[in-house]
Amino acid sequence: MKKVCMIFSVLLAMGFGLGTSHAQYVEGQPAVVKLDPALDDLISTSAKLEKTKGDYFMFIEGPTWVPQGKNSGYLLFSEMYANEILKMTMDGQLSLWLDHSGYVGFDFWNHGMDQTNGKKPDDPFYRKFNMPGSNGTAMDWQGRLVWDTWGGRGIDRMEKNGKRVTLTGSVDGKQFNGTNDIVVKKDGAIYFTDGFGGLRMRDKDPTKGIDYTGLFMWKDGKTSVIIKDLNGANGLALSADEKYLYANGARLVRQYTILPDDSVDVANMKVISDMTADKLPGITDGMKVDSKGNIYESCCGGIWIISPEGKHLGTIWTPESVANLEFGDPDLKSLYILARTSIYKIRVNTPGIPGR
Repeated sequence: MKKVCMIFSVLLAMGFGLGTSHAQYVEGQPAVVKLDPALDDLISTSAKLEKTKGDYFMFIEGPTWVPQGKNSGYLLFSEMYANEILKMTMDGQLSLWLDHSGYVGFDFWNHGMDQTNGKKPDDPFYRKFNMPGSNGTAMDWQGRLVWDTWGGRGIDRMEKNGKRVTLTGSVDGKQFNGTNDIVVKKDGAIYFTDGFGGLRMRDKDPTKGIDYTGLFMWKDGKTSVIIKDLNGANGLALSADEKYLYANGARLVRQYTILPDDSVDVANMKVISDMTADKLPGITDGMKVDSKGNIYESCCGGIWIISPEGKHLGTIWTPESVANLEFGDPDLKSLYILARTSIYKIRVNTPGIPGR
């Protein structure tokens, strides 16, 4: 009886379907919870969640790992409040990579939606602010960084000579509102989402361009609408073989088959993960795919690890709500987790995909 009570207490504390509304990572307790034996190949339940840089940022997003030879590299990511792309080396040293990475005008206070740093309003470190900066970033297959400018309402790219160029800022003659996440296919097709977050008053803003949230593609100088009215359009990922595009939002992970012209089969879309009933805090935001095709999805209580078929294999609990994540370090076996004010890191068994 004592053993049963102990198990029940542990499950209650971790919020496993016992009517609790919140689960929180506690330092010293396991960060990884296994729900299926297949998780063992991906990450150990004894893996330690480390805080690389804590309580330092306002709202960080869009990480990309940049390799430097076989034994080094660094992480680039957006600080949306500061309107910057920052660089973090493997030893945790920070530097500025690009200023005014999103909105480039002087009146930045009029651009980007309101957000908080995730603290409670009665916390003396609670902050509320607007976010004019960039959001998602990715490397193309020529080694150039491309990114969503969010408050700048477009897609930019840094050329090899250091020149910044805008690839697109509109579709069908109307401006984007808040370009969000981005992925690049090997053939050069760039997929990205757009919502109203880049606007100070969101969908009520008088400067609103297109009147819907959706998925778009830039390829060979042309911008196309791929999906209109994509509910909660947010994070994107490509399968390892580039046969599928994953798009999340509204606590759903959708799978689309990519067609020969790089559009997607909208009619046969599959929802492979539905998290709408989960009561834990967090949204479907950033996601990445490992080399075996498993999806690491930010959401309820931290990061859900989902099989290619959509089975929930396990969860990585985090102290803060996760915005985005990235596989990094030379072996691509370190998962960097961006959670508003802090960057966390945890080692995995199965690496990510080079160039993603």
